[in-house]
Amino acid sequence: MRILAIDTALPAVSVCVLDAGESQPVVRESVPMDKGHAEALMLMVARVMAQVGGGFASIDRVAVTVGPGSFTGIRIGVAAARGIALARGVEAVGVSTLAAFAAPLLSEESEGIVAAAIDARHGHVFFTAYGPAGRILTSPRILVLRDACRLLGAGRIRAVGSGATLLRDEAAIYGGDIHVADASPAPDILAVARLGLVADPTNAPARPIYLKAPDVKPGARPSIPLVAS
Repeated sequence: MRILAIDTALPAVSVCVLDAGESQPVVRESVPMDKGHAEALMLMVARVMAQVGGGFASIDRVAVTVGPGSFTGIRIGVAAARGIALARGVEAVGVSTLAAFAAPLLSEESEGIVAAAIDARHGHVFFTAYGPAGRILTSPRILVLRDACRLLGAGRIRAVGSGATLLRDEAAIYGGDIHVADASPAPDILAVARLGLVADPTNAPARPIYLKAPDVKPGARPSIPLVAS
């Protein structure tokens, strides 16, 4: 199976093509950006697919990050993934940004807790936690930093995502010790592709995950992309 993975949920636009069973992608591209996802995405998809033998006809599945993240970015990615999948007559699957952040650490043989956190602003994080063997300890949710740290408790804790340093600093106030394994603002697109390959389309639809309402009043016209889904 060959998968096309797309991520526009956070401050980056990323595209990857990966064959099942391979450790390295056929081709990948990622560019950090806060705005302009809609304009950049399809140009990047075109560049990536021009380097793939067989082109779009070789794609068997499309994966896309579905949140939490930017309302605007999520919609852009999901719309593109659905459109490509429909044109190809293949399945589109959704991948959680939190799961994509955590996946590289969960693939390691290691004890302790892995916490994935995305800065949701105003002292909140989008948050989930995993135990050994990838067991979900806390389902994805939005929490104030103190409550997230309380859920983690003590012991060996590694944090990933744009909210990782926030967790570490909050835990330190109460004598806790959280190791920041990766504070990247967006997940590795290769992790998105790998999760997309093993996803069950029935349980992982290409549909946005919104953990909170948009920060905008009815009738308002935001001048910047809405953040925090």
